[in-house]
Amino acid sequence: MRKQSQGKGAKQNYQCTGCSYQSLKWLGRCPDCKEWDSFTQLSSSPLSSVSGRAHSQGAPVQLRPLSQVTTEKQKRMLTKLNEWDRVMGGGIVPGAFMILTGDPGIGKSTLLLQVANQLSDQHKVIYFSSEESLEQVKLRSQRLGCMNEQLLFSDKADLEQIIATAQETKPDVVIIDSIQNCYSSGSGVIPGSIAQLREAAFLLMRLAKENTISIIVSGHITKSGNIAGPKTLEHMVDAVFYLQGEDRWQTRVLRAVKNRFGTINEIGLFSMESDGLREAGNIGQEFLEVAQQPPGSALISSLEGSRPLIVQLQALTVASKLTMPQRVVSGIDHKQVVLISAILEKYLKIRFSMQDIFVKVSGGLRIQGSGSDLGIACALLSSYFQKPLPPKSIILGEINLTGQIASTNRAQVQIEDACKRGVQKIIVAHSQKIDVPNSSLIRLKSIYDVLSLFPE
Repeated sequence: MRKQSQGKGAKQNYQCTGCSYQSLKWLGRCPDCKEWDSFTQLSSSPLSSVSGRAHSQGAPVQLRPLSQVTTEKQKRMLTKLNEWDRVMGGGIVPGAFMILTGDPGIGKSTLLLQVANQLSDQHKVIYFSSEESLEQVKLRSQRLGCMNEQLLFSDKADLEQIIATAQETKPDVVIIDSIQNCYSSGSGVIPGSIAQLREAAFLLMRLAKENTISIIVSGHITKSGNIAGPKTLEHMVDAVFYLQGEDRWQTRVLRAVKNRFGTINEIGLFSMESDGLREAGNIGQEFLEVAQQPPGSALISSLEGSRPLIVQLQALTVASKLTMPQRVVSGIDHKQVVLISAILEKYLKIRFSMQDIFVKVSGGLRIQGSGSDLGIACALLSSYFQKPLPPKSIILGEINLTGQIASTNRAQVQIEDACKRGVQKIIVAHSQKIDVPNSSLIRLKSIYDVLSLFPE
């Protein structure tokens, strides 16, 4: 229930278009969301109209046990984009309501257009572009090679028109780019406001569930990286996907953070090219083709969802001339690098506290998890000693605060993938249980054993 400036029985005449705060009188600034000049007059009390509608249309619902509910296995819709289908959990489920979000210019519209083009080969798809005109969409489609005659377009942003069109034409998939630009002509709420996003999500969710139409919408994100709008928006949809990457790198990562029809934290890898996004499932292979990694570089295996990735860590240590030495980190947790450098200084007596430390993950990727601890330590020591690690080797292990190297979960999957790619040496914890030839293993018990990788 929305906040009110008067008692329960008072009649509200003005409402904030940003957050739906209601007041008896016009206010220059909303006391709730702090927006200026955002109040509009209401024709009647929304609360009373909802209450009246509830009394006139309310009726008991039919109840029954689940044993009497018949279910049919729904066939998922495949796009032939294996990376997309992988993140979806094996394809798009009929009637699903999903949101794709990411930074401006990251490639959301490009990806959705390619997905729509592939789906329209076997399914009826309507693409609503609320951000671009049809002329602009055509120019983009020609560049991407997405000119399927079965794919239908509209540049309308009115939610009532979108819903009416979908109910009449009964498509399999509706794609809306983007939800922030859509509006409801009868609500008086400005596009992009919190109230508008909540209303649009509710109406589209009903459209998807009542008509078994899969709906995919794109959404903007805030500076903090969250979906722009109320947190309830993420709870209303069936799946939330983030398209991540950096402008200076071609790599794009599609990550599932919520998926009612598949696993979360699953990722799909793409490369941004001049003619659109291309699948990049074999990422990391170029690093293994190098005979010898330079000093300061270490190859690690990172498990993202169910997918093992081989990524390159680069580290640079240099004597600092600053009172507070720098710690510049990209693509990995900053605190994790600080922790590993502190452990190395504590047990190996190397004065990393007097060094500027720079650590990055190549290719613009971002990795998570403590399984990269040992890789970070090896990269830092390799840079400090200016000595390379063994050629074609990958590193996998967690480092405890006591300096002991611990095993990681699901290492067998990562190591099997690495061996298929041509890895010759695998550096792991002494306690790691894996089924590979011992000749390819280098087992380490503690941080002291890491020094054996850099002989005098």
